Amino acid sequence: MIAGMQNVVKRFGNVQALDHVSFAIHEGEILGLLGPNGAGKTTVIRTLAGLIKADSGEITLLGKKQDVNNIRLKQHLGLVTQEVTVFEELTAEENLRYFGGLYGVKGDKLRQRVKETLEFVGLSEHAKKVPGKFSGGMQRRLNIACALVHSPKFLIMDEPTVGIDPQSRSYILESVKRLTMEGTTLLYTSNYMEEVQAIASRIVIMDQGKVIASGTLDELVSRIQHEETIRITVSNPSVALAERFRAIQGVKTVMHNGADYTIVSGAGSDNLNRVLMVAQQRGSVSNIVADKPTLEDVFLTLTGKKLRDEEAGV
Repeated sequence: MIAGMQNVVKRFGNVQALDHVSFAIHEGEILGLLGPNGAGKTTVIRTLAGLIKADSGEITLLGKKQDVNNIRLKQHLGLVTQEVTVFEELTAEENLRYFGGLYGVKGDKLRQRVKETLEFVGLSEHAKKVPGKFSGGMQRRLNIACALVHSPKFLIMDEPTVGIDPQSRSYILESVKRLTMEGTTLLYTSNYMEEVQAIASRIVIMDQGKVIASGTLDELVSRIQHEETIRITVSNPSVALAERFRAIQGVKTVMHNGADYTIVSGAGSDNLNRVLMVAQQRGSVSNIVADKPTLEDVFLTLTGKKLRDEEAGV
């Protein structure tokens, strides 16, 4: 285990931001952390990074107890904040030298790490430019570079793609995948559900200061009951075929538009093969797709809220 929490409690006055939170982050994985507004994600990040002290419970990092005063332990941690926290009056290269120096990287090693990190985030050609000249996506990449320059073993990325263009978002997500292949372990939060679904090894969902679910995407999807939707395109469409579909056990509705049929069945009906067999009895099938529940479906079922409604949280 690289990092983890065990029964962690944190209060701010009368507000209990974390209510006996427990989870583990294993070496080499990307743990996706999701939750609606006020779920406690920001407080998890601050306590895990040693920026604030928990009221009770245990927080570990690299097998040692995390503490707000443990500077040596923090040298193995990288934190990419929601806000871009680079110095606009310094060049990209100078920013990396500054942040690398803060983590104790010096001399030839620092020069090498600055070069490697700029290459990793695709900013080598812009090393001598100040961030004020950068696009939003480039500033985000520099922000990530500043958290990577000291080669952390554990990296926390708190909504690193907020407000940037799709191309920059795609670049960052691919970079995240490369980081894990190179041995970095990540905690990743995002308001974009599809990002977490695409890159996370495991997912923790929080609500009202508690962990309400955790596991792989498949494990989380298996926890919810969800209608099955099958879309099929046939060569010989007819009203009679629609009626045959409606007669299949578990089918709730059938929608017919030309050669295209949409068949909705109750949860657990597993009607894909039955629909295909009925269609093939009346002609050929050119396309058939069964929609599976997504992480969005899981999140809505468990929290009753949409993730992207969130603006800020505790």
